[in-house]
Amino acid sequence: MGEQGAPKRTNAAKRTTEAAPEPDRKPDRKPAKSTAKAGPKAAGGKAGAKTAPKTAAPKAAKPESRLGMVRRARKINRELAEVFPYAHPELDFRNPFELLVATVLSAQTTDLRVNQTTPALFAAYPTPEDLAAAVPEEVEELIRPTGFFRAKTKSIMGLAAALRDDFGGEVPGRLDDLVKLPGVGRKTAFVVLGNAFGVPGITVDTHFMRLARRWKWTESDDPVKIEAEVAEIFPKSEWTMLSHRVIFHGRRICHARKPACGACPIAPLCPAYGEGETDPEKAKKLLKYEKGGYPGQRLSPPPDYPGRPAAPATGVAPGAE
Repeated sequence: MGEQGAPKRTNAAKRTTEAAPEPDRKPDRKPAKSTAKAGPKAAGGKAGAKTAPKTAAPKAAKPESRLGMVRRARKINRELAEVFPYAHPELDFRNPFELLVATVLSAQTTDLRVNQTTPALFAAYPTPEDLAAAVPEEVEELIRPTGFFRAKTKSIMGLAAALRDDFGGEVPGRLDDLVKLPGVGRKTAFVVLGNAFGVPGITVDTHFMRLARRWKWTESDDPVKIEAEVAEIFPKSEWTMLSHRVIFHGRRICHARKPACGACPIAPLCPAYGEGETDPEKAKKLLKYEKGGYPGQRLSPPPDYPGRPAAPATGVAPGAE
């Protein structure tokens, strides 16, 4: 037993001696560092290699200031002025009365459909006095293609009677007077004021509302609030043409369901870029009216309009929305 056990005690003592710390160094009580932080040598790299520098996390983009938004908005307006120098109201009219009636009829339908409908209407009833004295059923039949024809007949005959009785058969040139007419709200009133009387106004239709929100000009979905907020961004002299440009852009390029982002001339200024098709070739196929090579909405467009006039026949031309 003694002889056999001696080597075991000797080996055990030797192991104890080897495992003991050096007398002049205190044992390290801290846990060993992870090899992930030990540098290249611990991971198999060369001794003395420098540890790779840490990559700083990207800083979050600062919120756009009010001044920055205003500058961007005005630049968008300038860019749109170059893209659509021919922007105009897309309803055919020859006088304020025709524009007023056509604008009321344009609710819940396209300007093209209205333009294809009003020639027969105005041929039968060229003045407010004529329309006010019409047989409702006959008016309904003429404007049936515009939809909601019974309600629209009541509105246009009511406003015609009001023009006859209260304004001497003339369309008034004041906002307060216009909004008192049946079927006439602020949007319709500003269309008439801006395009028949030269009075500046912002027309907040569905296109204008959509783009104003996409471009972060407003967060509101109330037309009156949007009108007020946008009016603070732009000088009054720009209001009418701004409305035409934004509406043109909304109808031709920045559509509701599938914006043509890849063919948009103001893409670098748009916070909503990427919501639509970004491939340039695919985006081109989404363009409408003259931008897509199709006829416009007016049967009698202005002389500087670069596209083709719409056909007078019933039906909706290609590209219409």
